[in-house]
Amino acid sequence: MRMTFHDVSRSTLFLFTSLALSCVATGCRAEVLNIAAPVRMTPDALSSHEYESSPTFSSDGNEVFFFRADPGYGRYRLLTSRCIDGRWTPPAAPTFAKQDASEADPALSEDGRWLYYVSARADPAGERLDIWRVQRDEGGRWSEPERLPEPVNSAASQLLPRPQPDGRLLFGSSREGGLGQGDIYMATPAPDGKWTVENVGTSVSTPANEYEAEMSRDGRVLVTVANRGRTSHLYVYDRHGTSWRERGRVPARTDVFQVGPLLSPDGRRLLFSQADSAERSGEWFVVDLAPDGDRAWPPRCGAHSK
Repeated sequence: MRMTFHDVSRSTLFLFTSLALSCVATGCRAEVLNIAAPVRMTPDALSSHEYESSPTFSSDGNEVFFFRADPGYGRYRLLTSRCIDGRWTPPAAPTFAKQDASEADPALSEDGRWLYYVSARADPAGERLDIWRVQRDEGGRWSEPERLPEPVNSAASQLLPRPQPDGRLLFGSSREGGLGQGDIYMATPAPDGKWTVENVGTSVSTPANEYEAEMSRDGRVLVTVANRGRTSHLYVYDRHGTSWRERGRVPARTDVFQVGPLLSPDGRRLLFSQADSAERSGEWFVVDLAPDGDRAWPPRCGAHSK
């Protein structure tokens, strides 16, 4: 199950701790970004005592997909809501969701025609998460789910598929042949329906566990979720030529993990999920990565939304 990416074995934890201590010695540990602390912003209509994570919004801001887990971050269920008459509708499962399978990490393409997500529906054990997608027709109806072929999917789990404006697909995976416990990959489709997959590279994928990533629309900012010792946190990178340079760690809580990064269209604001309280479990938080970001993002529904 997905929890294995956050709760590691003693031997793996020892490895991560050793890596973290090595980073201290060599100066590779990320500096905390000098920015304001994140602010909780889950709309009241979408919040619950369970864990809300990984939202994705339509281009007009009137539709949202996300997933909800139990308070222990298990049993993932896809949900969707629409902004109608200034209020978010009660979250409900989309028509393509499989109710008896773990499904998570939805992501809409820029034109809103495709929605990518991960599902365990193809694994008899219900544990391995593969990347699936559905297509929306002009009438708003979703197609039957389609599992992406290998090498996009693998014998290991895939996480947080993020379609890019040019048709490529960014995602994380713990597959064999990587550089660490988990790495970040980019998949490129070909006209014949086949895909090629490449590791993003050593400046992002390390011997630690990088397992989720989000890229700005202009391709100049990258945010990863990485476990470098005790639990997972958010790290920001900037593109320099053909490589990535780490800017620093988002100043979120260090006692809990952060997941589901989503950048604003201008790349200056970041939405993510982390534990909030016993009553609310996991919630959405927003943080400004740079000044002069779009204050209207993430989308609000009506004047009374929070």
